[in-house]
Amino acid sequence: MHSAKKTPKLDLTEAERACLRKYKIRLHELASIATADVSELLSISLQRAQTLQAMVEFQQIPSIGPKFANDLMLLGYYRLEQVKGCDGAMLFNELEQKIGVSIDPCVEDQFRLVVHYAEHPDSSKQWWDFTEERKQYRAKFGYPPNRPQQA
Repeated sequence: MHSAKKTPKLDLTEAERACLRKYKIRLHELASIATADVSELLSISLQRAQTLQAMVEFQQIPSIGPKFANDLMLLGYYRLEQVKGCDGAMLFNELEQKIGVSIDPCVEDQFRLVVHYAEHPDSSKQWWDFTEERKQYRAKFGYPPNRPQQA
């Protein structure tokens, strides 16, 4: 993972915050603790622990924030290793189908970044480094015919 650890934005309860303080756990450390241990330490469900860990892990990627971390989880991804080998354009198409509206194309750049980062963890690239790649791809292949029309 990238050396400079960003402090992730997490929607924590007061009880969760108190437990983190009690056990002296920094937010960015949550992703490196076993899910069952996070669940036990914070007295939360395994699903909640998994969600918090995904929010932390995805936000460690340069230029990725909480909204996009949620988009990844909406598609069923909770670990960076799960997106290795995926296609950023296909993930973008899948998200549009899932939510039923067309999304700003720069979100595709974020998908491309996350896949790149999963395969190159020491990368310092940002989402905008993938804009030209996306534009070339879409100029050649376009969007799916069933792409939602409503933004």
